[in-house]
Amino acid sequence: MPAFRTFRSLLAFVLLLSASTLFAASPRLTIILPRGAQRGQDTELTFSGRLLADVEEIMFYEPGFAVKEFKPVNANSFKAVVSVSPDARLGEQVCQVRTKTGISDFQTFYVGYLPETDEKEPNSDFATPQVIPMNVTVNGVANTEDVDYFVVEAKKGDRIAAEVEGMRLGTTLFDPYVAILDSKRFELASADDSPLLVQDCVVTAIAPEDGKYTIEVRESSYSGNGNCRYRVHIGNFPRPTAVYPAGGKVGEELELKFIGDAAGEFAQKFALPTEAISEYGVFAGKDGSWSPSWNTFRLSDVGNSLEVEPNNDRATASPAEFPTAFNGILQSAGDEDYFKFTATKGQQFEVECYGRRIRSAIDPVMYLYNAAGGQIAANDDSRGPDSYFRFNVPADGEYTLRITDHLRRGGADFVYRVEFQPIKPGLDLSIARSERYGQYRQQIFVGRGNRFGTNINLARRNFGGDLVLAPKELPAGVTMHHDKVPANMSVMPVVFEAAADAPLGGGLYDFTAHHADNPEINGGFSNTSDFVYGAPGQSLYYTKTVQKLPIAVVDEIPFKLDIVVPKVPIARNGSMQLKIVATKKEGWDEAITIQFPFRPPGLGAGSSIQIPKGQTEGLYPLNANGNAAVGAWKVFAIGWAAVDGGNAFASTALAPLEISEPFVTFAMSRSACDQGQETEIACTLTQTKEFPGEAVAQIYGLPNKAVTEPMKFTKDTKEVIFKVKTDATTPAGRHKSVFGQITITMNGEPIVHNVGSTELRVDVPLPPKVEPKPAPAPAVAATTEAKPAPKPVEAPPRRLTRLEMLRLEKAKAAAAGK
Repeated sequence: MPAFRTFRSLLAFVLLLSASTLFAASPRLTIILPRGAQRGQDTELTFSGRLLADVEEIMFYEPGFAVKEFKPVNANSFKAVVSVSPDARLGEQVCQVRTKTGISDFQTFYVGYLPETDEKEPNSDFATPQVIPMNVTVNGVANTEDVDYFVVEAKKGDRIAAEVEGMRLGTTLFDPYVAILDSKRFELASADDSPLLVQDCVVTAIAPEDGKYTIEVRESSYSGNGNCRYRVHIGNFPRPTAVYPAGGKVGEELELKFIGDAAGEFAQKFALPTEAISEYGVFAGKDGSWSPSWNTFRLSDVGNSLEVEPNNDRATASPAEFPTAFNGILQSAGDEDYFKFTATKGQQFEVECYGRRIRSAIDPVMYLYNAAGGQIAANDDSRGPDSYFRFNVPADGEYTLRITDHLRRGGADFVYRVEFQPIKPGLDLSIARSERYGQYRQQIFVGRGNRFGTNINLARRNFGGDLVLAPKELPAGVTMHHDKVPANMSVMPVVFEAAADAPLGGGLYDFTAHHADNPEINGGFSNTSDFVYGAPGQSLYYTKTVQKLPIAVVDEIPFKLDIVVPKVPIARNGSMQLKIVATKKEGWDEAITIQFPFRPPGLGAGSSIQIPKGQTEGLYPLNANGNAAVGAWKVFAIGWAAVDGGNAFASTALAPLEISEPFVTFAMSRSACDQGQETEIACTLTQTKEFPGEAVAQIYGLPNKAVTEPMKFTKDTKEVIFKVKTDATTPAGRHKSVFGQITITMNGEPIVHNVGSTELRVDVPLPPKVEPKPAPAPAVAATTEAKPAPKPVEAPPRRLTRLEMLRLEKAKAAAAGK
């Protein structure tokens, strides 16, 4: 088996760390055992993780569950007696734990309709299998080199079916194998990876005679471990591997054909929901029994066009008329299906082929041709193994779509569905991850009388414009603070605030946003967790997506945070020390770690700061680059501290922060001198924003032992000249990191920003020139001494331009013989 990790195994390691580490949040839920329950029954489930002793509620994502009793186990786990209603949906279910201090990660468990039993060792020998009745669900573990055998009795002609939930349990990278064997150990059917079930497996067979039949379950390469838990459903229930067509129009009654069951194909009618559901499936039922899990089914707002064989070339293409979805089956190796349709110039479609996404075995490839047979578009894997392209109709006329499998495979269950979807606006909301594979801080839990902030990501599709957050509901006593989301922003800060008397409680909420001018353009929150991943390339093997945001009011926490609103802006190319103040409850004094999550475009900040134990203030360093987005922004800080063995969270309110243009820019001249000499750096000032009083300019980045003094200037100053002194040991060379920085004081606070840059060249002095000794002067007669002429008054030395300095240096070098 390749090297692997899961979120649960990673989290188990993290939970061993100190409570003061980043991910030691409270509470955490890592696993629910057993991994499933029978509907219509009461089941005792154990919830394990961290800091779960003060459980208040289990929040289920679907109806049909009631908690009858909580039973404490220890600080990190509890038992719950859960009543599952007879009409609860079969298959995967999701829940989260709400405690007095927070909300856990979401985790999954499964609901079946068959009686549950546990695997009992020893059952690893074909000769001594575990005897079970037909139609049960066995909860087991596949350890290293472990093979589990279960024996049932069947009559001739009976269907025998076995479906394994292993990888889908999201516990670890477990690749199960299942087989049906007769009494002589001959294999009737086996499976490793069934496309219907991701990397889980399903088999069906027809008993050839009365007798005993053995079900074998193991890890496919015999390399299991104690985390390789499985649920295997064994019985005579129907278990088709595909449904056809694999989608339909909402609100319609539709007859569907189930394919792939050993007992043969059969049809079943379904009344489809009146609204589209993102995750939907149909359960195959026959003779009073049902498949343990659904066949994935697409819901759309158009009807179906079914292929009519033969349609293996353009001449025999199946006709279709929009609006419709194309449906077909690549029934044998090498099969190709063609559909023909007419379209109008200017129409635009997103052409989606659903194959692997509806759990079919097909790896589809699409080709689009015009009436003359010229290829317009083609695609293989734009949607993972599935195909997609955008079609802008170039002219009125007839077009042909061809579908084939990438490896030219085919089979009875190689079902596909092609939807020509008009290009519509879409909007998706999410909270950015703080853990690579986990759900840390992707829940909202607000302490009474406190605040909790987060960044909401907003991904627009096929539209632009401002957005408005519009959750349909919030817990009692909770208010949400935010601004309109500008058209050029895809992330915005949101702060939730709970009243001091807000009741403890919460739930799972539809958190939505819409276009500021058109509420019909809207979207909602979703969150995907990576449950199983590993080699090669940290591939994702199993994920789960939920579409509600958990929000709760929790117990009061012993500190609050506030930003001291700055009275001055942070300028482009500038920096600021943002003050964060903590108000600590009397008798509580712990260190608080602070982060600055929302950063307007071009604004940078450190990863975190700490307000140490015994202190109540911290300075958060901010910096704005030269392209920082000028304007008024709202920002917040969030902090956490160790409280009762876990971390308690609080954030500041949204605070205004202005980003401005620089107040002054410098055009700084380049300069040069010899080691040990002085030179000047002249700076021509351009004022871009008026400021009061005097400002201070300094030069940074000078080489070692080169110094200059700060210079003061006002809004009326046009030029500042810095005298730079070097030392005989100042490093020679071209020093290109010299820059200027100014500090302006306004409203009693500093505005600091960089104003320009230049280069200082330091040269090694030339050796002194050796002059020849002069010849002796001839004797002259004495004369009357003339009165010396008066010396002319010298003008003050003029500062040389850069060009003049270069010419002078060249002349000196020539005179020195170089």
